[in-house]
Amino acid sequence: MFPAIEYLSWIDGRPDEVAYDLASSDLRPATQADGPIPDRLTDRADPPGDPRLDALVADQYGVSPDEVLVTAGATNANALAFAVAAQRLARDPERTTATSDIGPDDDASTSRILVEKPGYEPLTATPKGFGARVDRFMRPQGVLDPARVDGALTDATDLVAVTDRHNPTGRRADRDALAATADLVADADARLLVDEVYAPFTTSPTDDPFGAPSMAGTDGVVATGSLTKFLGFGGLRIGWLVADPQFVAAAERVRHHLPSVASPSVALARRTFHHLDDLAADRRRRIQRNHDLLADFAADHHDLAGHVHDGATYALLEHDAVDGDTLTDRALDADVLVVPGRFFDRPDAVRVSLGRPTQQGSAALDALADVLDDLP
Repeated sequence: MFPAIEYLSWIDGRPDEVAYDLASSDLRPATQADGPIPDRLTDRADPPGDPRLDALVADQYGVSPDEVLVTAGATNANALAFAVAAQRLARDPERTTATSDIGPDDDASTSRILVEKPGYEPLTATPKGFGARVDRFMRPQGVLDPARVDGALTDATDLVAVTDRHNPTGRRADRDALAATADLVADADARLLVDEVYAPFTTSPTDDPFGAPSMAGTDGVVATGSLTKFLGFGGLRIGWLVADPQFVAAAERVRHHLPSVASPSVALARRTFHHLDDLAADRRRRIQRNHDLLADFAADHHDLAGHVHDGATYALLEHDAVDGDTLTDRALDADVLVVPGRFFDRPDAVRVSLGRPTQQGSAALDALADVLDDLP
């Protein structure tokens, strides 16, 4: 049975109902487009010819198109990865019996998914819906320690799930630690899922995919991404999964049971890739401004503990007198929306995100400062 995802139920519709939104972590547009085409795409030309979207994604990552599956957003990509792992379809493409039908929950035949903690709630809730058992390993302050992963791996582990940047702290994973983790997971005959939707959040872009290091193309790694968080095109519902061809084929088998990506979204995604450099430069300017704004805010409020990592526009902040739910409620009384940390295994904290344009983010932080001033 698919468990309820409390965070998604809680956040639905709220950012547009408050005066001050510090909950949205995607880099949202300043205004909503009048029609279905995002404002930043309306006056831009389509690419010449009719390139396949999976080929455009593959070109970004330096892989072949058969290593890419275009999905209805990164949430869909992650769900497909969990389904493949839970049913062990990549290990046995001809499997016709669900692993959950083979034995009891504690039986060695039941797939196990290992997920970071603190972490994003869907990464633990969704695998359970596909019949997997979910185990956890600690990632304190967002630090990825391969030894912690190694200590939590079992013979039945099929997939290990991490985020980079870490959600909710915003910390980027150390590249050597990620590589060592990938090796450990591969040695255990499992795969490493790296959700990279926040990876492009950087003020110093490199020549890597979307300007930031990626694990895509690494043996045994499944990398997911989208046009939502960094580019702010959430309405298109365009994401992708990058993995070895066998895993991609298994994910496509699952995708046949789910809604497909809409053709207009595919066309607009092709347009996005055609103008990616210009669109990305605009987002990085906002990242720089919003990061500096949030970092200064956290530094100026000594009643808050937490670190705003370089390039991050969101952070997990803990108040020294009240828990996350209390701070969330007090903020909401002032029409300010922050996210309770309990949705990320940190009930003592809140996640504060500056996804909106800088002027709106500045006003929201001023309103939050007034809330903090009124706390005991």
